Amino acid sequence: MRVLVVEDEKRLAAGLKKGLEAEGFATDVALTGTDGLWMAREEPYDALVLDVMLPGINGFLICATLREERIWTPILMLTAKDGELDEAEALDTGADDYLSKPFSHVVLVARLRALVRRGVQERPAILQMDDLVLDPGARRVTRDGIEIELTTREIAILEYLLRHKDLVVSKAELLEHVWDYDFDGDDNIVEVYMGRLRNKLDRPFGHRSIETVRGAGYRLIL
Repeated sequence: MRVLVVEDEKRLAAGLKKGLEAEGFATDVALTGTDGLWMAREEPYDALVLDVMLPGINGFLICATLREERIWTPILMLTAKDGELDEAEALDTGADDYLSKPFSHVVLVARLRALVRRGVQERPAILQMDDLVLDPGARRVTRDGIEIELTTREIAILEYLLRHKDLVVSKAELLEHVWDYDFDGDDNIVEVYMGRLRNKLDRPFGHRSIETVRGAGYRLIL
């Protein structure tokens, strides 16, 4: 397995390289964010270990840029101790996992192996279909560049549909993934929310994105 470590602290970078190579990983090191981004674009790495605070370009921007360019190499982000905001931003910009400094080398290797086992899979941080765009981390929805205000539940339904676009999603599936386990109300609540989404996302823009598939469920279409 080939890994890229992007870390500006030279001693830590050298220690990571030595430790990972001892575990059988072929390891390259970049000491700046600019070099790290270039190498991640140019080489087919199996995983990236990415620090947050880097000269040139920070780790969040590297991660977001790679995902925007549809480079899905698994990313393990190294965040500050007790840095909850760093951890949240790492995941929201497209990282697959994170470790807070100082960290255990054993745990680092285990998490890297887990990421490599999952392989390269498409998992965009920003969800988009044509001119309809959802940023789940920022909870922001736009259509044709115009911001649309949605409730928490409406955003959750839209996110699920976007992650399964071109597939028919049943009422039962939406109830299972968007409502909690204890929900025992009328499943027609899904129809109510679909009507609200159509009123906000489709009708003002002359679209018919949310299709009802009779007897099956709902599907997003262009």
